[in-house]
Amino acid sequence: MSAVQGHYDPAFRKLRDAFEQNFTVRGECGASLCIQDSQGRTLVDLWGGTHTDGTTPWTRDTLSIVFSCTKAATALCAHLLIDRGLLDPNAKVAHYWPEFGANGKENTTVRDMLGHRSGVPALRDPVQPNGFLDFEYTAGRLAEETAFWTPGTAHGYHMITFGWTVGELVRRVSGKSLGQFFRDEIAAPRGIDFHIGLPKSDFNRVSKLQTFQPNPNDTPSDFVKAMMADPTGLQALAFGNTGGWYFDSPESWQADIGGAGGISNARGLAAMFRTTLGEDALFSKARINAMRTPVSEGDDLTLCIPTRFGEGFMLSIDNQKLDGEGNSAVIGKRAFGHVGMGGSLGFSDSEAGFSFGYSMNKMGGGILLNDRGQSLVDAAYACV
Repeated sequence: MSAVQGHYDPAFRKLRDAFEQNFTVRGECGASLCIQDSQGRTLVDLWGGTHTDGTTPWTRDTLSIVFSCTKAATALCAHLLIDRGLLDPNAKVAHYWPEFGANGKENTTVRDMLGHRSGVPALRDPVQPNGFLDFEYTAGRLAEETAFWTPGTAHGYHMITFGWTVGELVRRVSGKSLGQFFRDEIAAPRGIDFHIGLPKSDFNRVSKLQTFQPNPNDTPSDFVKAMMADPTGLQALAFGNTGGWYFDSPESWQADIGGAGGISNARGLAAMFRTTLGEDALFSKARINAMRTPVSEGDDLTLCIPTRFGEGFMLSIDNQKLDGEGNSAVIGKRAFGHVGMGGSLGFSDSEAGFSFGYSMNKMGGGILLNDRGQSLVDAAYACV
């Protein structure tokens, strides 16, 4: 019996086959895959496999942590406020958040925040236990932090802190928590099954993740090498100074962790990015253009690889010649989206005419895509 359930347009047969091959060849555990077109039609809606216990089926409505795909949700909130004239991408952050304008961050702009150029991808001093579950505490710590570089002069992936740098702007300007604003203004009106702060009533839908198990023969990435070489360096702080945050706990599921704590599935990811497509797009053409226009390119001071970002979104990143897994996420030239650590992905491509979502519960190596996710992206483009 096939592990794959759901439906697909016959034009996407190769994509359906690639999804099944992830289970039969690449060791997928449980996963979902969805594609919607610019008219809002669902062309592919597939799922299969099991929870990480190996017995509970992954169903149509199963959810899982999608890590940094959450940054896209946070960025969409900021862009909505920009479209409404309440947030100016050229303004200094201190105009909206006075406390942030200290310790070398005085001239940081909103666009710097969205483009991973604000200079605070980590906190130097230890985060208090469970500090990441306290939004105001962590935002306050970032406001006090000394910039790792002069904001605007370089970029470095704000691995988790993006959820508070951009998220606090959303909170200050809207008067709502990040999770509430996203739910009220984006998710609920469009029926999008994506959550920054999951209600307890949905806990039974969550499939916990299986963390990546490295092979001793794997070649570590430069990021991992840097993290291991200096426990006090930027990479180790960005990844490990979290106050003991455990992403797959009910306490974390309920928290506003806008950089890495969102919970969704492929359908939710595709629907979220569908808000940037078609005549009924939720955002202006100017904002959508800003999402896909590079503002940060080249050497990433955090990830130690070349990366590319629009305002709040990853663009196509091709580092396939580098050693180690998870250094690339190759999508269309005009596409924009976001990966989640371990391999989840959502993106929008107006030229190809679709939005894409993929979620899974077995994490791969690296911060970007592994071969399971990239094979699906490649197959999707081959079908159109």
